[in-house]
Amino acid sequence: MNTIDTNQLLARAEKLCQHRGVRMTPARKEVFTLLSEHQGAIGAYDLLEQLKEVVPNAKPPTIDRALDFLQAQGFVHKITLSNSYVLCSHFEQQHPVQMLIYRKCGSVQEIHSDGVHEKFLSQANAQGFHVERQTVEALGICADCVA
Repeated sequence: MNTIDTNQLLARAEKLCQHRGVRMTPARKEVFTLLSEHQGAIGAYDLLEQLKEVVPNAKPPTIDRALDFLQAQGFVHKITLSNSYVLCSHFEQQHPVQMLIYRKCGSVQEIHSDGVHEKFLSQANAQGFHVERQTVEALGICADCVA
């Protein structure tokens, strides 16, 4: 993402935080910015190393708290398969997540397939299960990596 996109995303996120009555601290802003500038998913410790370039005294709890906040606000998605995080650019409302995780090149793409979430909810409800958050992760190889 370029600087303009990052600044626009951050401004949208800060406005949403203000509306929700939560605080986008300087550390949270830095982590948000780092995620917006990273292509694909990135792990917490890699983010911490990058954060230390800007905030030299940053420790693992700093990054953990920032990521927990950003995830709770819907600004990032956690990729469980790789224990990494990726920025969500359409965070204004919570939504089901379907992630394509490219095994060879490391890219991550968020998609929205019509009907998948509804069918999933229907089957969960039939089991008496209340879904609070849904993330579907698919691991595979992209067309470029197959060639």
